[in-house]
Amino acid sequence: MTQISDFLLLAIVLVNFALLGATRLSTMIRAVAVQGGLLGLLPLVLHGGPSLHAVGLAVGTVAIKGVILPRFLTWAIREAALRREVEPRIGFVGSLLLGVVAMAVAFAVAARLPLPPELARPLLVPVALATVMVGFLILTTRAKAVTQVVGYLALENGIYLFGLTLTEQVPFLVEIGVLLDVFVGVFIMGIVVFHINRAFDSLDAEQLAQLKD
Repeated sequence: MTQISDFLLLAIVLVNFALLGATRLSTMIRAVAVQGGLLGLLPLVLHGGPSLHAVGLAVGTVAIKGVILPRFLTWAIREAALRREVEPRIGFVGSLLLGVVAMAVAFAVAARLPLPPELARPLLVPVALATVMVGFLILTTRAKAVTQVVGYLALENGIYLFGLTLTEQVPFLVEIGVLLDVFVGVFIMGIVVFHINRAFDSLDAEQLAQLKD
């Protein structure tokens, strides 16, 4: 089980770099969908194997993060006629280099966290911290509002991944409630993005910031 979980965590790292290097919104949405599917598989292989609690969490995660939210974002970019990220604040090569720095910082910070022995997994916490930082990078370095929604999803995926260290301690209903909160949040953001694009014919965050009464 440990080898499988390490493989899934490394795959999540690769998806993080795919998100940073992607130039098309559709590619980013597919990548975050893959990441959601990988996150859904992790509860089945952590903490010694699957349990009823883990299976329920896995099904909910795959359904919301891997299927429903990506399809909703795909609908949003289709309705807004968006295909490509235009003029990111930091180039794609620069973004990948920042992703490497984020990985190094994540491993350095994780090594200094006072985690109990049962939570001190070699990859889980560093990958969780790196995913949070990658999501924050996308939020702050991309201009399109839809792309920033993807960044929010990646950031939340990192928080969820860190929460998997406490799968046995956190009640199932609380975890499902968190997933539903994310779903509702992204659903609302998608509707807002669609109406902003229809009203102003632009989703560039810098242009929207210049709007005045």
